[in-house]
Amino acid sequence: MSGPPVDGGVGHGSGAGGPASGGAHDALVDLPGVGAWQWVPGPERPTLLVAPTAPGTAGRTKPDAEQTFVDEAKPASAAGDVAVAGADLSSLPQLNRLMDEVALLAMARVLHRARLFRDGARHDTGQVLDMLRVAPRHAWIVRRWLSTLVVEERLRYDRSSGRYHDLVAPDRVGYARARRELDEARRGLGYPPSMTRFFVATAERLPALLRDEAGVQELLFPDGSTDTAEGNYRDNLPSRWVNHAAAALIAGGTHSSGGPLRILEVGAGIGATTRPVLDALTGTELDYLFTDVSRFFLTSARTLLGNRPGMRFGLFDINRPPVGPEVTPGSRDVILAANVLHNARHVGRALAALRELLSPDGLLVLVESCREHYQALTSMYLLMSPSAEEQRWFTDVRSGQDRVFLSTAEWVDQLDAAGFDPLPVLPGNGHPLADAGQRVIAGRVRSNLARPDPVLVEATLAARLPPSDRPERIHAVDRVMSAPTTVPMGEPR
Repeated sequence: MSGPPVDGGVGHGSGAGGPASGGAHDALVDLPGVGAWQWVPGPERPTLLVAPTAPGTAGRTKPDAEQTFVDEAKPASAAGDVAVAGADLSSLPQLNRLMDEVALLAMARVLHRARLFRDGARHDTGQVLDMLRVAPRHAWIVRRWLSTLVVEERLRYDRSSGRYHDLVAPDRVGYARARRELDEARRGLGYPPSMTRFFVATAERLPALLRDEAGVQELLFPDGSTDTAEGNYRDNLPSRWVNHAAAALIAGGTHSSGGPLRILEVGAGIGATTRPVLDALTGTELDYLFTDVSRFFLTSARTLLGNRPGMRFGLFDINRPPVGPEVTPGSRDVILAANVLHNARHVGRALAALRELLSPDGLLVLVESCREHYQALTSMYLLMSPSAEEQRWFTDVRSGQDRVFLSTAEWVDQLDAAGFDPLPVLPGNGHPLADAGQRVIAGRVRSNLARPDPVLVEATLAARLPPSDRPERIHAVDRVMSAPTTVPMGEPR
């Protein structure tokens, strides 16, 4: 038997579409209540997402609930404003543009110093990657450089030949001036001096970083210090706003467990969001499980936060099934995921798995970047490339698109599909910090929609399929997302 698909395909109870082995397809078609399904590639075997026959609008947020969510978000937005009180937010767009300019010059500088596009030379994407000797896992970053430089009119692209040409090369004086302005922007945005040093250091080492002859981690955590990382995730104005808004949203929520407030934080890292949350919950009895995929962060967190009542620490990987007595179905009132869920190889699968861990009225709070920053293309994005041994990268809406972050609208859609009633995104449109990209995206578990029973689906498949053809996990969702529309890699978007 060929086994179930591992390409993220969608199937439907009508039999239309849905790449699946015959036995799995027939079993799902015949199963009452299952209207659509999706096979999602996994580290070992695929995960199966199953959705109800005809969700329609039965499970969608009611008007009175929408007003409740708006009222719930107002104090959180006010807490964010208090956290940045006194700062000149009107200057932020110009400061962000200064940082982007340095990144654009750094991209062009690498290409020019590699003697690309000189004397009228034209090259396609593959030739650029070869001449820079880019490690395969970082190829997407250089493809993004090329398309970004075209958009910014620093490079030209001929669609008929698929070749780039006429690079606008940076001069030394202009590059030096931009680096001085970078420090001005850094101060205005509230980053510590270590962030300027980090951005400059990555720009100077880009050829080696792209070849994997050096690592960004050693620049972000010099001698094991977290000062630079804290500047990126905690100290700047956008991060300060969203961290305090997320904390207020959690503190203002309700839970029905009848005991301590049970919080799971995934991808907690340096605890940049943890500390505002703990401060906002002073006096509240807590069962707080601080988790990350790296033991490095857990060791640091135990030192900083281990004396807080109710704190526990553990490993958690958003790309693998949650295991352990602390993460069982319905075991958490709140799940917090700050600047981590974009690392999920399939966001829909990750959200479905997290929803199962929440109580019926549970709250999921995400902090996410919802716009692309050029500065990240020459620094932090190098941390986000797939590992050298990964055969796949993103298998959701980002598949084949050379991007990491989802838009606000995409996050809201993903929450809705996974079975959450989305709350208003913070900061709201029109807020001075909305264009900075960092947003608080939250949702409450939707409980008024009948979903397929994963246990019944698993039992049905077990009776009809050999173990090698069965999914590793089965998650019920409100609807499955359609297959992504891909853009040919290497072409300007």
